[in-house]
Amino acid sequence: MRLGLRLFFAFFLINGLAAFFVLRVFMVEIKPSVRKVTEDTLVETAYALAALASPDLASGQLQPGKNSQFRQQLTGYTQRPIQAWIWDTRKTTLDMRITVTDAQGMVLFDSDGKDECADYSRWRDVYLTLRGEYGARTTRAVKDDESSSVMHVSAPIMVDGRIAGVLTASKPSRSVQKIVDGAERKILRGGLLFVLLSAGVGCAVTLWFVAHVRRLRRYAQQVQAPTLNEALHPDQASPALAVPQMPGELGELALAMDTMRKRLEGRDYIEGYVRALTHELKSPVAAIRGAGELLQEDLPAQDREMFARQVVDQSLRLQNLIDQLLQLSRLEQRQQLDKSHSCSLMDCTQQAIQALNGHASQRGITLQLQGVDSTGPWEAGLIVLAISNLLQNALDFSPDGSCITATLAPHRITISDQGPGVPETMLARLGERFLTTPRPNGERSGTGLGLSIVTRIMHLHGGYMSVRNLHPGLAVSLDFAPEK
Repeated sequence: MRLGLRLFFAFFLINGLAAFFVLRVFMVEIKPSVRKVTEDTLVETAYALAALASPDLASGQLQPGKNSQFRQQLTGYTQRPIQAWIWDTRKTTLDMRITVTDAQGMVLFDSDGKDECADYSRWRDVYLTLRGEYGARTTRAVKDDESSSVMHVSAPIMVDGRIAGVLTASKPSRSVQKIVDGAERKILRGGLLFVLLSAGVGCAVTLWFVAHVRRLRRYAQQVQAPTLNEALHPDQASPALAVPQMPGELGELALAMDTMRKRLEGRDYIEGYVRALTHELKSPVAAIRGAGELLQEDLPAQDREMFARQVVDQSLRLQNLIDQLLQLSRLEQRQQLDKSHSCSLMDCTQQAIQALNGHASQRGITLQLQGVDSTGPWEAGLIVLAISNLLQNALDFSPDGSCITATLAPHRITISDQGPGVPETMLARLGERFLTTPRPNGERSGTGLGLSIVTRIMHLHGGYMSVRNLHPGLAVSLDFAPEK
C-alpha cells in the first residue's frame, strides 16, 4: 500500500474511532440527561402543588366526591388546548398526571379520574415519601415496552408539621422521547458531518504531505554526480536542481539531502576523472617506458632517433591531455559567463582561423569563412576556444588539399570538412570525455576532450552542439540562444 493511502486510512481510522466514542458518549448520555432534567422539573412541580393541596387536605375537601377548589382547578386540565413551541419541538398536549393520597396511601384525587380510592401505599414513591424520604419511581405501563414507562415523583403534603398525604406528579417518557429523538438525530448529523470533514481534512493533509514527500523523492531520484557522458543538448542533460522549499522538518531533510548530494557529486566527480585519466595515461606512459628502456641499450642511430621521437610525441600527448583536462575542469567549475561585452561570431571565427591557418597551409587545406555575422551576450574567449577545437578536429580528419568551411548564420556557426565522417552509431556519443575515433591514417591520436570542452562551453551559453554526416565529411553546428 502506498504511503498516501496508509496515512489517509490511519488519519481516517483515528478520527473515526474518536468520532465513534464521542458520539457513543453523547448518545448514551442524552436519555439519562433528559430524564434528569424532567425529574428535576417534576420535583419542583410536585412540591409546589403539594403546598397548594395542603389546605384542602387539611379541611377534608379532597375526599372523593367532594368538589374542592384544588379538584376544580386540576380536574381535566389535560384536555385544555395548547400550542407551544419548545425550541424546535411542537407541544400540543398536556400529559402530566397529578394524584393525591392520604396518610394511608389511599388515592383521594386523580387528575385523570382513574384510580381514586385505589391503594397506592405499596408504590415505592408513595411509600418512601410517607416515611419522610425522597420518593420516585419509573414504571412501565406495558411490561416489554420501554416507551410506555412513566416517571413518578412524589412530594409530602404537610399539615401542622406532619405528613398528612402525598402528591405525585407523573409524566410519561413518550412526552420527552421526541426531544431525545430530535437530539439524537442532530448528534448523528453532526457526527456524520464531523466524519466527512475529518475525511476531507485527512485527505488534504495527506495530499499535502505526500506531495512534499514526492518532491523529495523526485529530488533524490534526479540527484546525479557529474558523469563522463555529458549530453550534447541541454534538454538531454540533467538540469540544475533547486532544493525543494518545504516547511519544518521536511525542509531540513531537503537541505540535508542537498548537502549529501554535493558531497557525493564531489566524490563521484573525482573518482570518474581518476578512472578515465588513469585509462588514458596508461598507453603514453607505457610507450615512454618502453622507449626509455630500449634507449638504455646500444641501438643503431636510426632506431635511437625513432624511440627518442616516440618519447617526445608521447610526452606532448601527455602535456596536451593535462592542459585540456585543466581547461575542462575550469569550465565545469564555472557557473556563469561574463556578459558585460557583446560578442561577434565573425570576429571569433576569424581569430580561430588565423591561429590554425599556418598548420592548415602545411597540408594544403583551405579554411573558408562565409555567411552573415551575429552578435550576442557571449564570452568571446570561450567562443574562440570552441571554434578552435572544432577546426582542429576537422584538420585532424581532413585529407590533404581539402577544404574546411565555417558557415555563419544568425546565432549559429557550422564547421564542415571533407573527411571520412563518423559512423552513425557513434554520432550520439560525440562529446563524451576521452572518446576518440580512428584517424584516416588508422592512428589513434588526440585526447578525446576537444568536443567535451565545446559541449561544456555551449552548456554555459545555453546553447547546444549538433553533429551530422555529409557523405563525405562531417558538419558540427553550434547553436546559441538568442538574447532575451
